Formats: sequence, C-alpha cells, structure tokens
Amino acid sequence: MAATITSLDGERRILERIAAGDEAALLALYDANRKPVRTYILRNNGTEDDADDLLQEALVILWERVRRGTFEARAQIGTFVYATVRNLWLRRLARARREPAGTGLEEAAPADAPSPVDLLMEAEEAGAIRDALDALGDPCRRLLLLYYWEEMSMERIAVTMGFANADTAKSKKYQCKKSLEQILRRTMR
Repeated sequence: MAATITSLDGERRILERIAAGDEAALLALYDANRKPVRTYILRNNGTEDDADDLLQEALVILWERVRRGTFEARAQIGTFVYATVRNLWLRRLARARREPAGTGLEEAAPADAPSPVDLLMEAEEAGAIRDALDALGDPCRRLLLLYYWEEMSMERIAVTMGFANADTAKSKKYQCKKSLEQILRRTMR
C-alpha cells in the first residue's frame, strides 16, 4: 500500500530524499499520484499508458529541478505533479492537432476534443480555483483536497482531520465548499 504524502514534514523529507538521489522517493510519489493522474488523463481522451508516461515525465521534471536546486515548493508536491501532467497533456493534445494526417497522433486528439480556446479557459479556471483554495486556507483547503483530489471517504477524512465523525466532516465540507464558491464568485467577476 502506498504511503500518502500529505504532511509538510513528509513533503520536506521527500524533497530531501530526492536531493540526495534516493530513487525510492520517486516510487513513493508515483504511487501517491497515479490515481489522480490516471483519472484526469482518462477523462480527457487519454489512455492508461498515456497517464503512466506523463506521470513518469512529470516526476523526471520534479527530480531534475530538485537536484538542480531550482524547484520552488509553492504548493504540495502532488499539486506540482498534477499541474505538470496536465500541462504536458494539453501540449500533447495541441501538438496532435497541428500534426498532419498519418503521423499516428490523431488518436490523441479526437474530433470532439476541446479546442485550444476551451483548453485556455479550463487552465484559467483551474488557476482561479487554485488561487481560491489558497485564499480559503486550512483546514478547508485540506479537507476539500482530501475529498475531491484524493477521493477520500468522509469517514477517512474525519479520522485524518480529527473530526468527531463523518457527519461533522460532511458538514464542514459543505461550509468549506460554500466559502470557496463565494471566493470564486468575487474573483471571477
């Protein structure tokens, strides 16, 4: 079973291990990020192989930046990995649209794939949501990420965050979601 990498201390240790050249840290990150990456790629006209390839590529980028000392930890490592995969996938889709027929890339961008304008709007919306989550602060930010990103059950969230029970976690999630919606309404006007 993959260890979850959620605490700041755990994140710091993972970065230290990568800086020291410990490849096992990459395996832990691969396991921790495989499910959300696969979910994203499969929902956006990709395959499991695409997801695995992009996850590996994102981890190589992380590895190289940490080893060079150019990685800036502005968010959780999982957020960085997911955003990198997403950017790589969007570039791959855009490139596939520009390729002439017969290159073998047509399958990556079917006719019903989103247009570049749609992709740009999605990226802007994702950025707005990321900024709103940062403005929301903890514990709401953490709770919403556990629920929507890591797809944890309310029972697990209650235990992880120290709530009395799943109903308390569910009530807090509702409050946090409403607060997030208010922030988004103000910023997206």
